[in-house]
Amino acid sequence: MQSARDVLTPDALAMLQTIAEAGSFAAAARVLGVVPSALTYRVRQIEDALDVLLYDRSSRQARLTEAGAELLREGTRLLAEIDAVANRVKRVATGWEPQLTIAVDSIISKATVMELCDSFFALNPPTRIKLRDETLSGTLAALTSGQADLALGVTESSTSAGIHGKPLGDVSFVYAVAPHHPLASAPEPLKDEVVRQHRAVAVADTIARGTGVTIGLLGGQDVFTVATMQAKLDAQLRGLGSGFVPECMARAYIETGRLVVKKMERTQRIMRINYAWRSVTKSGHGRALAWWLEQLESPATRAALLERHRGV
Repeated sequence: MQSARDVLTPDALAMLQTIAEAGSFAAAARVLGVVPSALTYRVRQIEDALDVLLYDRSSRQARLTEAGAELLREGTRLLAEIDAVANRVKRVATGWEPQLTIAVDSIISKATVMELCDSFFALNPPTRIKLRDETLSGTLAALTSGQADLALGVTESSTSAGIHGKPLGDVSFVYAVAPHHPLASAPEPLKDEVVRQHRAVAVADTIARGTGVTIGLLGGQDVFTVATMQAKLDAQLRGLGSGFVPECMARAYIETGRLVVKKMERTQRIMRINYAWRSVTKSGHGRALAWWLEQLESPATRAALLERHRGV
């Protein structure tokens, strides 16, 4: 006996659609240009393979059983998906990538990334977009390991072949604490021995191997580690610790007094933030990556990726 895979072909599913639209086997046979007995035989093959009845034989009309109605619904969906795949393959052949993966560091404005995605999808491209949340060394590692095609928020340079990068801009880091934190009233500039007595909030590096990067931590200091820069900011707003945060992310809270900036003995930290991409083929970029790189040529877009942060 034939299996379900043998009989549930696109042609068979299309035949069931035709029977449903025509209303009877005889009418469907005329539409398909076959004799009714041939149509009945094919339906019997499907029923035998599935071990179910698709049609109520007590009626002259092609009345579906519940099982038959479910098969027709799923078959219609599968046929639509087959058509969609065929269209996608045709469009990919014109230079669009099937998927573009973008590693997004937690220092990058998520709202701006979503706006760029919105503009990209408005093109109705065949390319699927996948966003990866990364932090510190993990952002570049996602690119160099082949897990991403584009990385936003890279803080390091790469010597790997095929990796290219350009600057997004410079970000200033300030040492900030909640107004009720003990360091808020400590005399300035804050000395390392004083800071070391209080818990620091650190962002976990998402690099899969190695020690990763730690920024601004002192030896022997208690550390509260969180997953993202936004979570670090939230923790410091709650007084759970202190540490350096991007001024662009903390600005609104500093202006409203929810965070207090403290001068340090150490010099103010300024970090160059970059974006980087991977050349997949010798012939150049796919059309999806080329579109994103074109957007990143805009100074306004680069500034928005670093500056437009929502509150916690």
